[in-house]
Amino acid sequence: MTSVQLDLTRYRQPLTHVVKTFQPGEAAGEGEPYRVEEPVELEFDLHKDKARFRIAGTLRTVLELPCSRCLEPFGIPVNLAFDLRYLPRTVNTGDGEREIQEDDLTTAFYENDTIDLGQLMREQFYLALPMKPLCVEDCHGLCVQCGTNLNRGSCSCERDWVDPRLAALAKLKNNQREH
Repeated sequence: MTSVQLDLTRYRQPLTHVVKTFQPGEAAGEGEPYRVEEPVELEFDLHKDKARFRIAGTLRTVLELPCSRCLEPFGIPVNLAFDLRYLPRTVNTGDGEREIQEDDLTTAFYENDTIDLGQLMREQFYLALPMKPLCVEDCHGLCVQCGTNLNRGSCSCERDWVDPRLAALAKLKNNQREH
């Protein structure tokens, strides 16, 4: 992913509305489980309180990822709201072990008067990904024997697979039916 920085020195007002659009190549990451299909629209309010910043807004785009059953790529629309706080990295002293508070989950750190919007987008993309991505709810997947995409057609493979470790039990069951 290219580095997409928000220069904080340009914002002097306590509240600024920011709208930015990034092309898929600017928001794309190497080796990610998704592909950015459409431009990423970031719209947010930037709240400034001395060296503390809060970014609250939305991210919109379409991500492409493979179906977990048939492996065909499909697009999912992303429209996520976010509300993040940013503190200077110098505040992050790492005071040993402590219990994580609710605010810790929405707090990040910035350096050199810049916020990495690329990192913000990546985090939001991962939050948008489904646990089990499916191209359609009733995706039939691939044939386990020949690999045919069962959404497009059928194959002549035998569907009833019997675990060879259970052969002795099947034999016992058949013997009981005969008697």
